[in-house]
Amino acid sequence: MISVCIPVYNFDVRDLIKSLHSQCKNLDYKSEIIVIDDCSDDSFRKINSEIHLISKYIQLDENIGRARIRNLFLQYSSFDYLLFIDCDSIIINSDFIKNYVESVSTNSDVIVGGRIYPQTKPERNKLLRWKYCILREQKPQPDNFDYKKMHFLSNNFLIKKSLFEKIRFDERITGYGHEDTLFAYELKKSGVVIKYISNPVMNGELESNEEFIQKTEKSIDNLKLILEFLIFDKDFINEVTLLKNYFLIKRWKLEFILYLKWKLLHSVIKSFLEKGLVNLFLFDFYKIGYLIHIMRTSNKTKTS
Repeated sequence: MISVCIPVYNFDVRDLIKSLHSQCKNLDYKSEIIVIDDCSDDSFRKINSEIHLISKYIQLDENIGRARIRNLFLQYSSFDYLLFIDCDSIIINSDFIKNYVESVSTNSDVIVGGRIYPQTKPERNKLLRWKYCILREQKPQPDNFDYKKMHFLSNNFLIKKSLFEKIRFDERITGYGHEDTLFAYELKKSGVVIKYISNPVMNGELESNEEFIQKTEKSIDNLKLILEFLIFDKDFINEVTLLKNYFLIKRWKLEFILYLKWKLLHSVIKSFLEKGLVNLFLFDFYKIGYLIHIMRTSNKTKTS
């Protein structure tokens, strides 16, 4: 009935797989666990090789990226529903798999379980990701997805295989970030209703402040590429807050002023954030300034 799909890159997934296997073997339904390694370092491939006894374990010889690897599970899965879980997740509910199985009866083709973070404040060098996720991501979810908030996360969701065969992750996105944003948008355009249930995993790995800023920049780079893929689709723009704010700023003719301020201050703001002096208003300003920066740089390149 359910194929549990876990893409992995440079992470020890043994505890996660053992936890999932323990739950799956106690189900009255058929299930399987599939792990695809996206060309991790040899040390992780060696560590994780032992899971082949309790899962399908596939090792890739080249890194294919976050979007393409998720689509690849279609080739290896045997059952009608695919449950995607990120490799750094911690299963905190002994009925985690059972909850998904029971939710399938609601006739929803896409079900999202959510993500939570430890309530204990981490050390300062990891405070930015923790504070951002606690205040911005970890919110009670409605029964049905509110597309206006455009906040689909692919770390813990179930999808009917027949639907996933039609609507896949866009493989033009090879870098980090927003592949799930585009995927959710494609679901919306097809009229798919996403069901939210309270069945979260805990995020088990917090990046350092510096790493989180780097990932944020990469995700904004991807967002710009997606915008170009979609030929500046107005509906997509209106459903992604960062893009919506950017085009409002352009309409109000504030882009150049904000860009000058960002050019003057971004190094200082980045330094503060990296040191754990976290202010989410400054982080928001850093992100919108970075988007203005790459959009202006792109425009200059095209006209030169």
